[in-house]
Amino acid sequence: MGDLDSMQKRIPTGSFWPLPRAHTADGSPRGTGVEIEFANLTENATAQIVQSLWGGRIVAANDHDITVEGGRLGDVRIELDLFLRDKAGSVLADKLLDLSRTVVPVEIVTAPLSPADMPECDALADALAHAGAKGSQDGVLFGFGVHLNPEVSAETADAIVPTVRAYGLVEDWLRAIDPPDPSRRLLPFVDPWPHKLVDALAADAADWTLDDLTRNYLDLSPTRNRGLDLLPLLTHLRADLVARALPQGTKGGRPTFHYRLPEARLGDPQWSVAYEWNRWVLVERIAADPALLAALAQSWTDWRAGLPGLRGTWADVVAGHLDRAGIWA
Repeated sequence: MGDLDSMQKRIPTGSFWPLPRAHTADGSPRGTGVEIEFANLTENATAQIVQSLWGGRIVAANDHDITVEGGRLGDVRIELDLFLRDKAGSVLADKLLDLSRTVVPVEIVTAPLSPADMPECDALADALAHAGAKGSQDGVLFGFGVHLNPEVSAETADAIVPTVRAYGLVEDWLRAIDPPDPSRRLLPFVDPWPHKLVDALAADAADWTLDDLTRNYLDLSPTRNRGLDLLPLLTHLRADLVARALPQGTKGGRPTFHYRLPEARLGDPQWSVAYEWNRWVLVERIAADPALLAALAQSWTDWRAGLPGLRGTWADVVAGHLDRAGIWA
């Protein structure tokens, strides 16, 4: 694991790498919504911290669902991340919500942020930690995450499918260089993509249309509980196909990737939102390198077939490709 450990240390924690495709089809910067989970602060205390940093007006639907409206970075929601939140206001629901704080995170949900504003997320994370917020590392049941929702550069197969292929081919490596917290591994919310989906991405996806991507994902991974959840994006792009495959419905569509794998380790000096962002940027750098993507796809097919010459785990094979490709600069 020495090479994998050294690779993890090459990902910066103090600066945000730019995306390879930094703009959308209309020339505007790609926005990214950010969700941060943590414990040990109330929603109201969290709202006051957000307001102190970004301004705005605190508007409370109830004690567990608050919005800081009109701040310099747009509206920010603060909520207890639990289905009971929708029933807040009844005595029983409020009591259960209050009792759940030991295991259920408070969640901050930002408006889409420009690349120039992404460092504000680390300023917020630092302020939360200083006020007493706890991250995944602080409790055996604290399996908290940061969700990144980068806007797609264009709603086309050329812009989307390579990124999906890249993630599928390097997900094992992302998990190996920085394994998720044990509590997150025990829960189903960020499960890895099934190997059958990666098989399809490696073998056929170079020529996929958006319809092909949607049908394969719905056939092989019809759930949101993945490290990269494609259902919001596919619902936005192909709502009819998703509705037929998932008649129970989804939470709605949006033109973003929903990257759920990142940890929320507030207060850990070795961690930052920038670090988690840069891990995503590596995925997009791989997607932007057709030769590297093709080499990874071929190696995956060979590795799955047990061909000689590919030693070690798949994460080790990926590490060799990335070292040779020089994608770190």
